[in-house]
Amino acid sequence: MGERGGLPDGRLEPVEVGTVIEFDEHVGLGRVGNDDGAWAFHCTAIADGTRSIEPTTTVTFRIGPGGPGRWEAFDLRPEA
Repeated sequence: MGERGGLPDGRLEPVEVGTVIEFDEHVGLGRVGNDDGAWAFHCTAIADGTRSIEPTTTVTFRIGPGGPGRWEAFDLRPEA
């Protein structure tokens, strides 16, 4: 994969659908998952800029390279 948010040819990673498993508002960290796995995310990955999201919220998201050697969720968007 290329830079965070895109593939080497400039396309974005595919959109996933999942559920927020947990979110600690105090530290700004959470996890989102679906049948394929679970990924950590930081509050800055919430697309609407709110920096907070409730557990059990269904979201669309993308997966990309994060901290050292791990994959993270980003571009979290609550489904309407």
